[in-house]
Amino acid sequence: MYRHRRIAVVVPAYNEELLIGETLSSLPSYVDKIYAVDDYSKDKTSDIILAFAFKDNRIMHIRHKENKGVGAAITSGYKQALSDGMDIVSVMAGDNQMDPNYLTRFLDPIIDGKADYTKGNRLITPGYRTGMSTWRFIGNSVLTFLTKLSSGYWHVIDPQNGYTAISRECLENLDLDSLYPRYGYCNNILTKMNVNDFRIMNISHPAKYGLEKSKIRYSSYILRVSRLLLFDFLWRLKNKYIIRDFHPLVLFYFAGAILMTLGMFGAAYSLYYRLMQSGPLFDKDFLSLTTFIFGVQFFLFAMLFDRIEDRKQYSLNPESPTVEASSKIAVSTQKISIDQTAELHKTSPGMVLVSASQSSDRSAINENLYKI
Repeated sequence: MYRHRRIAVVVPAYNEELLIGETLSSLPSYVDKIYAVDDYSKDKTSDIILAFAFKDNRIMHIRHKENKGVGAAITSGYKQALSDGMDIVSVMAGDNQMDPNYLTRFLDPIIDGKADYTKGNRLITPGYRTGMSTWRFIGNSVLTFLTKLSSGYWHVIDPQNGYTAISRECLENLDLDSLYPRYGYCNNILTKMNVNDFRIMNISHPAKYGLEKSKIRYSSYILRVSRLLLFDFLWRLKNKYIIRDFHPLVLFYFAGAILMTLGMFGAAYSLYYRLMQSGPLFDKDFLSLTTFIFGVQFFLFAMLFDRIEDRKQYSLNPESPTVEASSKIAVSTQKISIDQTAELHKTSPGMVLVSASQSSDRSAINENLYKI
């Protein structure tokens, strides 16, 4: 138990016999339940989990009868956590890429009422990206922008990061069975939460790479997830800005998309007309270019409106807008006063509880003020 909350960790694993043991043994003692979900591994992953479960009664072994994907594995863990009455559920993959020393950073904002869902961010500083290949960084950056557009969470960075924590309330209001079952799950769940007006916070932490090998092939993964993000984007616009409450940004998005498409087709036709029929190029090209530019303007206005809506929804305490800000300070200074740390620990547990309650009240007031 951490700060009077029951904490669970979901550990999805598929063919992780080299690292699953190290992952399970590193989880802190304040974690109440550990759901090790074996997604039908073909190696000794399941045997290793059972061996650790025999020694640690916090560990529950869940094994799929067929390979369903990492998203499905996490969903299985979420469902079991709800059944067991857990208050906050974190996800830490079985490949040991997620440092448990940072887990409290993910839990504190949820307990303090500042966020419903916290997720890792490894892209904020070059120092935190140590060990991440250039190709992987570029792939993550592309998917970050596409996920911002699809989910409506314009402040979210590094959406492929699987290190997360989620509140019980958030889980209870999500349709877990509708979540994408494979890679792409972490993008899909953001869209679901945006439509339900849940607050998300980025938590900075360094990348951790060792013996594990990424199972993601970004060349094909980006194309596959881009299709998922397109459908998520349309689903979000329909449910949030048409069905629930109409917003004109929908018209701007669709007008922009139509005009840009017409402009591109017009340019292609103009080029064909010039090359194949030796016709004049300027008139048709000028019209196509103008149409395309108008489309871009409409789309940019829609993105601006979308970002404004995100800021209204994402109403954190003005004194501490993100955890990243404090992380930047910590990274730049690299030195923390021991005296100041000691002073913080002098505060009695009762005082900590009062502070957390006050923070939660302020957050609730801010949320009510900004909610449409």
